Amino acid sequence: MPGARSGHELFRKVNMNTSAPEKIPFLRDPAKLSILYQIFTVLGVGLLSYYLVNNTLANLERQSISTGFGFLDKESSFEIGEALIQYSAADSYGRALLVGFLNTLIVSFIGIILTVILGTILGIARLSSNWLVAKLSAIYIELFQDIPVLLQLFFWYAFFYEVLPSPRQALNPIPGLFLCNRGMIFGVPLWHEAYKYAIAAFIIGGIAVFFLRRWAAKRQAATGKIFPTFRASLALLIGLPLLAWWLTGAPTEMSVPKLSGFNFKGGITISPEFAALLLGLVLYTAAFVAEVVRAGIQSVGKGQTEAAISIGLKQGHVLNLVILPQALRVIVPPLTSQLLNLTKNSSLAVAIGYPDFVSVAGTTINQTGQAIEGVALIMIVYLIFSLSTSAVMNWYNKKIAIVER
Repeated sequence: MPGARSGHELFRKVNMNTSAPEKIPFLRDPAKLSILYQIFTVLGVGLLSYYLVNNTLANLERQSISTGFGFLDKESSFEIGEALIQYSAADSYGRALLVGFLNTLIVSFIGIILTVILGTILGIARLSSNWLVAKLSAIYIELFQDIPVLLQLFFWYAFFYEVLPSPRQALNPIPGLFLCNRGMIFGVPLWHEAYKYAIAAFIIGGIAVFFLRRWAAKRQAATGKIFPTFRASLALLIGLPLLAWWLTGAPTEMSVPKLSGFNFKGGITISPEFAALLLGLVLYTAAFVAEVVRAGIQSVGKGQTEAAISIGLKQGHVLNLVILPQALRVIVPPLTSQLLNLTKNSSLAVAIGYPDFVSVAGTTINQTGQAIEGVALIMIVYLIFSLSTSAVMNWYNKKIAIVER
């Protein structure tokens, strides 16, 4: 029938039109346009970089300024007040920069550890049911957060040089410890072979603690029984080194500081610059870390705390087993940011005379005129510090993250 045939043909045409993909014009295809935009962006960045580099090299050549890192092998001809490795003015600029790198590394490393400890204590104290403890923590946090870190560095620097007495009138709060305007001087054990074995025992103890905690977690998940991990870990980390020290002679000879002339000899001296920088960075950053810890703890619902108490868990177990494991997932990301700030704020050491990497690089730039190379090295070093800190914290953040099943 004609009507049926025409209907069939119409249906076939409609079906063919809907099944065939419509060809999208190039300028309206989002996928192709995104690739085109990325190509233009790369070309633009490349042309801009070429222009800046070429222009910089031309200006340097016009002013007869040499480029490159060949100056690193030349004699530095300047002294550095503090160095973790042997250094003299006859050494190269490269070694001088290495000294500055290590000085920045040690103050950042110690600062991060002390900041995390102090900030955690303050954050927990801020939520204490004891009115006095909570208020004192709140006052500390408000005080140190509101004062710029540079002013705090100046304060502690002035404290050591203006408030503390000279070495002859040094404060001696405990035997073997002296406080004066030359810094903090305290006694240390004289090196002995026994300490080498004690350090090895401490490392073995740390490895044992790692596996012990994993075993205790699996045991608790399987049986519900809590193993005294903290006490066992403490026994391993302290008991094993003490046992190794005792078995290898138990040396007790100390290098005790003694006043000789106008200064002390013996022991270890922490300079006022290092102490002021460390105190300023730790006390300032710990105030922000305390707020991060407080926010993380408060993010855990009160119902979970009440449920943990209702089944008979002690306050310490509630904090360690219920609150902190959940709070850490909130704490770690902003904590990472604060630790990065501490590392970058260490560059303010130049203001109080501590020879960190920025200070040593600045002296190098003044003597060699290699400003671009010097600034590039500063940027690379702080980039390394920041990326290393971020990598460790990101690894820990992934480790404690909740794994979906």
